[in-house]
Amino acid sequence: MVEIESFATLDFDRARRCGFPEVVFGLGKTPAQVASIATKLVAAHEVALVTRASQEHAKALKAKANDAVYVESCGMLYIDRRAAPKRIAGATCVDVLASTTGVGKVVVCSAGTSDLPVAEEAAITACLMGSHTSLLTDVGVAGVHRVLKQRELLESARVLVVVAGMEGALPSLVAGLVDVPVVAVPTSVGYGASFGGLAALLGMLNSCAGGVSVVNIDNGFGAGQIAHRINAPGWC
Repeated sequence: MVEIESFATLDFDRARRCGFPEVVFGLGKTPAQVASIATKLVAAHEVALVTRASQEHAKALKAKANDAVYVESCGMLYIDRRAAPKRIAGATCVDVLASTTGVGKVVVCSAGTSDLPVAEEAAITACLMGSHTSLLTDVGVAGVHRVLKQRELLESARVLVVVAGMEGALPSLVAGLVDVPVVAVPTSVGYGASFGGLAALLGMLNSCAGGVSVVNIDNGFGAGQIAHRINAPGWC
């Protein structure tokens, strides 16, 4: 444990225990705090990840580390100084996923374009941790043919992350098509009766399809991490 001034105590042993270094939750932290924590983490581990980061967080970190990269679409901020094949690069989710092969296979599905920021958070997390990751977008149940057309890709995955708002039906559909674990992620996308994602959360928890587990509302990071641990335990 290493204490930084009065605002943080870093867990430098987490990479050994859990397979990946401590990840910084940016929301609620000042830009200076994020920059200080992330630079110390990357110095110790060659990689640092900040979730729910703002442009201000990115600006402060880039002032200390000019190789910091900000994926604005999903608020992911990272530095990766590892050697290939573990190193990722790119300032968009598409570029990040194309920059490394990783191991195994995680497929992340987004029900709608509005769910994409959470889906990208999950995909980048799994990719950065070392999983070969693909992203399917806008394949929700309102046009069920869209996801059925991707059946070959779905069946090739070792684990699936399925992100959906509204009524949260997509994970049940996908889980009925495959024989691998499905990590369901409810999002806060939807009209008033969705109650900020609670309707999707309850729908996923009540899924009649086997093999579905559920993380918290909008928790793309948590889904990406558990998907990686299922897909490629110990590979970081």
